[in-house]
Amino acid sequence: MGGSTRPDASADKDRSGPPTLVVWDAELVHYDFGRTHPLHPVRLELTMDLAMRAGVLNGPDVIVRPAGLASDELIELVHDPAYVQAVRHLPESATRRLAVAFGLGTPDNPVFASMHEAAARVTGATLAATQAVWTRQYGHGVSLAGGLHHAMRRAASGFCIYNDPAVAIAWLLGNGASRVAYVDVDVHHGDGVQAAFYDDPRVLTISLHQSGRTLFPGTGFPEESGVGEATGTSVNVALPPSTGDEGWLRAFSGVVPVLLREFRPEILITQNGCDTHYLDPLADLTLSVEGQRASYQALHDLAHEVCAGRWVACGGGGYALASVVPRAWTHLLAVACHMPLDCSRPVPDDWRRAAAERVRDATGSTAGDDLPPGRFGDGADIGFHTWDAGEGDPDDPLDRAVAATRREILPLHGLDPLGDR
Repeated sequence: MGGSTRPDASADKDRSGPPTLVVWDAELVHYDFGRTHPLHPVRLELTMDLAMRAGVLNGPDVIVRPAGLASDELIELVHDPAYVQAVRHLPESATRRLAVAFGLGTPDNPVFASMHEAAARVTGATLAATQAVWTRQYGHGVSLAGGLHHAMRRAASGFCIYNDPAVAIAWLLGNGASRVAYVDVDVHHGDGVQAAFYDDPRVLTISLHQSGRTLFPGTGFPEESGVGEATGTSVNVALPPSTGDEGWLRAFSGVVPVLLREFRPEILITQNGCDTHYLDPLADLTLSVEGQRASYQALHDLAHEVCAGRWVACGGGGYALASVVPRAWTHLLAVACHMPLDCSRPVPDDWRRAAAERVRDATGSTAGDDLPPGRFGDGADIGFHTWDAGEGDPDDPLDRAVAATRREILPLHGLDPLGDR
């Protein structure tokens, strides 16, 4: 993540190269658990509308393409066939006992009509982005509906039915990839992707998240490092609650670049949940949109540094439906499309009014009656000190968390945890 004070200083650098593929169509909003569920698809509609109005999707090197459904055969690269059949048939059978056995029919993961088709389409979107980047048709791929990182082999979990990033990684491994890196910046631990490849040395998974001691899913500690030949390829940074831009970016700088440079992946998959924001209702980190934008730029730049720009960016969590998600992910799209936006740029007033009304209509809630913020950023100053060497400040909970991960993981890669980045 270069620089010691302004991690987004390179954000305005343009890069020429292959076009960017954004996989999107209105059918993706049918992944819908209902009006009152936190993971409401209105956030995706608003994001794409804002990105279009901002001109992000209008560049000559940006292609927007619809998603198809992933086949059962591809989904079953990660998921048990019995589970896939349960997802397909439960909306009709409504057998609660069977549903709960597969993690469905719960408040987090309610059963809904055409559930299999909706989840298969999200998986198909991430697969399409991944296939296009791997075959070098496109330089970057974006699947904002994707990033459903909690789903397990035989069970739904944490709003996630099929684990689209894991399916995409499994497809890559079956199509010639020997080193795939997955970096997850969602506020929740990327437990499902970690579980899928916990014993596979070809996949490096890195998750920065609020500590499982204070947040779902209760996992993601430094000692969860992989097994057998894969020991050291599962990496977890468990951040203390209230971590903000400065601490989060410092943690990132101390773990992600050094491991990506050492692992040398052929492609980078990222899960870019924006529920790390201080307005998000489901968690306790305190990042700004500026901090989130800096993370997207850092991941983009690392992809160009370590794997010739092959980067697939997924969405993920984010539950401030109008105030945060559309702004954060418009920045993600802008970075991926090589059209970065200035955080001081005004958000169109007509979009703000329409977004507030759309959320009220979609959710039946008046909690979001305030208009979304008027600019693409929050006005935050995100200067920070990168992790240089040693173990940092032993009295700082953030530094202790980063040092614990470095002590656990770096020696397994032949690296000195007391060395520099």
